Amino acid sequence: MDFLESCGVETVGIAVAGVAVAAGAIYFYLGRKSKGSSDPENFREFKLVQKKQLSHNVAKFQFALPTASSVLGLPIGQHISCRGKDNLGDEAIKPYTPTTLDSDLGYFELVIKMYPQGRMSHHFREMKVGDYMSVKGPKGRFKYQVGQVRAFGMIAGGSGITPMFQVTRAILENPKDKTKVHLIYANVTYEDILLKEELDSLARTYPDRFQIYYVLNQPPDGWEGGVGFVSKDMIKTHCPAPAHDIQVLRCGPPPMNKAMAAHLDDLGYTKEMQFQF
Repeated sequence: MDFLESCGVETVGIAVAGVAVAAGAIYFYLGRKSKGSSDPENFREFKLVQKKQLSHNVAKFQFALPTASSVLGLPIGQHISCRGKDNLGDEAIKPYTPTTLDSDLGYFELVIKMYPQGRMSHHFREMKVGDYMSVKGPKGRFKYQVGQVRAFGMIAGGSGITPMFQVTRAILENPKDKTKVHLIYANVTYEDILLKEELDSLARTYPDRFQIYYVLNQPPDGWEGGVGFVSKDMIKTHCPAPAHDIQVLRCGPPPMNKAMAAHLDDLGYTKEMQFQF
């Protein structure tokens, strides 16, 4: 159970998925040309303008960019570093993957799952509207280009959904991108599923290009999705078969990542067909 409860990072970035295709088109044709508000070498300050509690340990934080037309400037699949203070007043820096795209003008959002002992969790717990967050980026090894693969398989656990959601939304909202996405998303309980409303909306809007399969370790009565841990049979059924023009992305807690890598190896996916966030 424990390996599904954390993802190596403490946060989940969130953006409303029900954005019109037109907004995505603006991003792909105009937004990418705008200078980003973040800096890969230096921390910049962004003001918290909205904080909304979603559950006992999850809250959504919206940060304003310099102007209403500003973009964060985060390439698809990459992340930022945020700097704050832990409960002892010491500096803490953690990576986060916002799922906002540059079609989301003037702001970016993070949904933070706050753990009792998390150093950055403490910082976010204490943040109030009007406070500032130090951000540096973009960072990351993943670089997406339209048409680089025919299809993506994705295996996510817990808050590892963040980069998957970012990449999926960018693909689906780009009218020129025909890539298909097959996502397996594992959690402990139904209540742990993050971004479910947004993911389900994408699946309804793009049924021919996006499929999602939920897996729960402790499912409720009447659950129709997967049960237990992600298995080789689940991957065979819900991910594209090994081929030169597909790739399987994975992001989850270290034990899950290790198990999924072994499954993929056994199923014939080469190292070039796999990528771990």
